[in-house]
Amino acid sequence: MAVQSQIYAGAFADPVFEAQSVFRTLMDCFARPGTIGRLASAASPPSPLGRASGAVALTLCDHDTPVWLSPALSKSAVPQWIAFHTGAGMAEAKDEARFGFVETGGTVPGFDQFALGTQEYPDRSTTLVIEVEALKGGQPLVARGPGIKNEIVVAPKGLPDVFLDFWTANRAIFPRGVDLILTARDAVLCLPRTTRLAIEE
Repeated sequence: MAVQSQIYAGAFADPVFEAQSVFRTLMDCFARPGTIGRLASAASPPSPLGRASGAVALTLCDHDTPVWLSPALSKSAVPQWIAFHTGAGMAEAKDEARFGFVETGGTVPGFDQFALGTQEYPDRSTTLVIEVEALKGGQPLVARGPGIKNEIVVAPKGLPDVFLDFWTANRAIFPRGVDLILTARDAVLCLPRTTRLAIEE
């Protein structure tokens, strides 16, 4: 019974208004990569999916967007929660997913395992939603590119040591590649594939 209540509860109280609010915040953060956006509306998904990641799922996922979940998420009540509230089905293969979710501390797969789009249709790629310990306090990285005036320093805490290698390889295949939404508690930080990252010197 407890699992059933987890599946049915925890969505937006006002689905249309709150999804619009989250969507605006995400679009603002993609337009200004590296800035931290606060979600006025957060979800309460089953553990181990975080609040901000849950809000992203409720906002962006629907019956046309196959979702890949990390092993820990897929073994929880999260697949049923996402399916019930958004209609989205689960993708067994990473490269079939429009969205991928990894919980805090979960293993982040190589970005090249996901859908990377094509030269003709670069938008047919996966957007990865990765929850981290915090959006500040980690390894400082200098971000440059469209939407950033000169440069901005980002320092998400809890990314894998190989993250910069993953991201550099992702940038190298532009316009193909994945886009990232990093989440922590009720906040998000977006990194489109157009953003260049380097260790702060």
